[in-house]
Amino acid sequence: MALIANIVVSVVAQLHVYFLVLEMFLWDRPTGLRAFGQTLEAAKASKVLAANQGLYNGFLAAGLVWGLILGPSGTNVKMFFLVCVLIAGLYGAATASRKILFVQALPAAVGLALLLLS
Repeated sequence: MALIANIVVSVVAQLHVYFLVLEMFLWDRPTGLRAFGQTLEAAKASKVLAANQGLYNGFLAAGLVWGLILGPSGTNVKMFFLVCVLIAGLYGAATASRKILFVQALPAAVGLALLLLS
């Protein structure tokens, strides 16, 4: 069970690295515009805010990777960062897009449940 939990934690970390790239580097590019359903004008106007958001996603990914590197003693670190991801996903789903519930919150919740069961 611990191996499966770590695989899910790794996937959540990889998703957040992807979010970082989308928000920091691709926000006003065709890939970012499609991902977030924005016009170029709106993306340019919010580019700095998106980069800031991307940086936070990078910190979430770094925390999850840190927990994985610590091995069995990193369980609490992984749990803390998964809870952070879950809360951010719930907030994003409530305020921005319900899609965030499935893309961000659900994987974090699954990872957290698997950690608790292992």
